[in-house]
Amino acid sequence: MVQVSLIELGQVGDYEIRLLKVFKTVVECGGFSAAETVLNISRSTISVHMANLEHRLKLKLCSRGRSGFSLTEEGAIIYESVRRLFSQLEDFRSTVNALHVQLSGELKLVASDTISLDERCHFPQVLGEFCRQAPDVFLQFETAPMNDIERMILNGEVDVGFIPYHRKLDGLIYQPLYEETCYLYCSDRHPLFNELDDELIRQGLKNCRSVQAGIQSNPDVAMQMAGLAKAATAYYYETRATMILSGAYVGYLPEHYAARWIEEGKLRMLLPAERCYKLGIAAITHQFGRLNKPRDFFMRLLQSHITFN
Repeated sequence: MVQVSLIELGQVGDYEIRLLKVFKTVVECGGFSAAETVLNISRSTISVHMANLEHRLKLKLCSRGRSGFSLTEEGAIIYESVRRLFSQLEDFRSTVNALHVQLSGELKLVASDTISLDERCHFPQVLGEFCRQAPDVFLQFETAPMNDIERMILNGEVDVGFIPYHRKLDGLIYQPLYEETCYLYCSDRHPLFNELDDELIRQGLKNCRSVQAGIQSNPDVAMQMAGLAKAATAYYYETRATMILSGAYVGYLPEHYAARWIEEGKLRMLLPAERCYKLGIAAITHQFGRLNKPRDFFMRLLQSHITFN
């Protein structure tokens, strides 16, 4: 196995760090072209930076051609070392920032699907108060699938995640925020929309195509999916709702999310007394995460606005 050491770079200065950042971005974007927009530099400049890095390391890091961009074995090892290096630099920066009385640095948030827009999270109030009291903190707020959020928190890539929780993983702290109910829906284009007999709906569901989230579910959710023919997957509510509205599928959506289409007469709950399940929403943080005052302050503000128990 190739032994990797940044000593091979000699004196590691700002220029070498810049080359490593370019390399990391190219890998994570999957090639030079996609990295252009992120780095805001041309492909030819990226190519020069990569060549200079390979020259300093005396290693070939990647191949690109008609078959596309790919890392060499040495490049894959270097990438993992670079990823750890920048993680350690971030740890150092966050530790220094956390030691200052005034909050500074970055706060990285990531939410699953529509959670950030749910009024029960009180995000506008929390974020407004946070920015007033910590104006020097740079905020980054993204969305991602639930499984990715768990991984990102455990890897220290983000500070706070917001997910529908279906399990408890070691190393994570869960702060419940609210609970919502998901019902089974069909659209006004679906054959069951105008059916009034519950038994006929039950029989009809056996022959219906359903769209499901496509992730491992907790037992309550799995029980609700039993007997429904899984014909499609759509993790995000927006795409799932679109598929249900097409009339080709039935599927589960949170009650608050589907409310607008219910009011417009475009969706209908099917057997709401029996075809439903509860979904808890939680904020998650790393149980053994580094000292991080912006994160801790944000969590205190969030908890002060929580109304769900």
